[in-house]
Amino acid sequence: MSFSKLGLRAEILRSISEQGYDTPTPIQTKAIPLVLDGCDLMAAAQTGTGKTAGFTLPILELLSSRNGDLSLTRFKPRALILTPTRELAVQVHESVRTYGKHLSLRSAAIYGGVGLGPQAKALRAGMDILVATPGRLLDHVKQRSADLSGIEVLVLDEADRMLDMGFLPDIRKILALMPKQKQSLMFSATFSEEIRVLAAGFLRDPISIEVAKRNAPADAVKHSVYRVDRVKKRDLLIKLIEDHGWHQVLVFARTKHGADALSERLNKAGIRSAALHGNKTQGARQRALEDFKRNKVTVLVATDIAARGIDIDQLPHVINFELPNVAEDYVHRIGRTGRAGASGEAISLVCVDEHRLLRDIERLLKRELEKKVLPGFEPDPGIRAEPIANGRRSDSKSSSHGAGQRSGQRPAGAGRTAAPRRNSTSQHPSGSRHY
Repeated sequence: MSFSKLGLRAEILRSISEQGYDTPTPIQTKAIPLVLDGCDLMAAAQTGTGKTAGFTLPILELLSSRNGDLSLTRFKPRALILTPTRELAVQVHESVRTYGKHLSLRSAAIYGGVGLGPQAKALRAGMDILVATPGRLLDHVKQRSADLSGIEVLVLDEADRMLDMGFLPDIRKILALMPKQKQSLMFSATFSEEIRVLAAGFLRDPISIEVAKRNAPADAVKHSVYRVDRVKKRDLLIKLIEDHGWHQVLVFARTKHGADALSERLNKAGIRSAALHGNKTQGARQRALEDFKRNKVTVLVATDIAARGIDIDQLPHVINFELPNVAEDYVHRIGRTGRAGASGEAISLVCVDEHRLLRDIERLLKRELEKKVLPGFEPDPGIRAEPIANGRRSDSKSSSHGAGQRSGQRPAGAGRTAAPRRNSTSQHPSGSRHY
C-alpha cells in the first residue's frame, strides 16, 4: 500500500514524498484510516515503528479539512500532543512542521528548560497544533497564556513513560480543561493495567491496534552480555569501543551522576563523549544530541528518561552500561537500534549485582542472551552481590519540572478492556475491532 491510498490530501503527500517515503509502516497503515474516521485509539507501538507520523499525518489532514470559526478559535489550539520529555516534544513538533509545510496550519512546541516569555507570545499569537510537556503546559495555563477549550484532537504519546515519570496528576488536570467531546489517541509501548485505567477515564470506546508482539525487541538486533565486575565496567567499555572502532554508540547509565562520571572517564580516555540527562539545561541537551547525530561525539551517555525521544537513523550500537531496573525498559533502550531494516547490536555489561535483572529481561524476551567474558576482564567469583537503588525512580523524582518531569503517585486499581466503538465494520471487512 502507498500513502496515496490512505486518504491524505495532495499537500501532505507532497511533503511525505519530499522526505523520500512512499510506503507507510504497519502502524501508519492501521492508525491513519482509523484516526481519519474519527475513532478514539489505543495504539501499542514500539519506538522506531513510525508511530509519530501515524498520528501527525491524520491530524494535519483532519484540521486542514475542517472549516472552524477563526474568530473563535484564533487563540485556541485545536490539537494537543502531550509528550513526556523535551526531546520528544522537539521531535514530534519537527514532524508536524515537516509534513505540514505545504499547509497553512500553525504549530508550536512548549517545554521546560527555556523561558516562558517567548512560548507565551507564541501561544497568544495562536496556533492549530500544540506539542507540549505536561508540567510546562500547566505553567502556561496558570498564567492564562494557554486555553485548551478548543481542543478537537488529543494525543498522549508514550503514555507508559508519562505514568512512570509521575505525570498522572498533571494529565488529569489537563484533561479537565478540555472539551469532553473530542477525539483522543493514546500511544504506548506497553499497556499495563495502570495505562488501561487512565485510558478508561477519557477514551470513548477506543479501538485497539498493535503492530508488534508486546515488549518484543527488534528482530534485527543482535543481543549479547559481557560478564564483568562492577569496578571494571568503564575499562571494558573503553576497550570494546577502541578495539571495534565504533563511531556512534548510545550508552545507558542508571543515574544522572553515573552518566556524568562515565562521560568524563571516556573523554579522559580520548573518546569524545557527552552526557544527556534531566539536570542538563535544554540548550546543553540539544547540543549533545545534535553533536551525536553529526558524529562530532562518539558516545552519548544517557539516562532512560532523557533518552526518550532520541531518534537516530541506523544507530549501530546500544550499550547497557547498567541494566535497567524494569525489564520493559530494556526493550525501550534497544529499540533505538536495528530500525528500518538495518542491523543493530545491543550489548549489556553485567556484574553480579545485576544477575536478577538479567533473568527478568530474559524471562520477558523468552530467550537466553549470549554470554561472553573478555580475557583480562573475568569476573571475580568471590565478589558478593550488592543491592541496587532504583535509579530510574530517583532520577524522575529529582528532575526539575522544567525538564518536563514531575513527581507523583502512580495510579492503582483494575482496568477494563476497551469496547468496540460502533457496530459498522464497512471499512474493515474482517469485522474485527482489534487491529
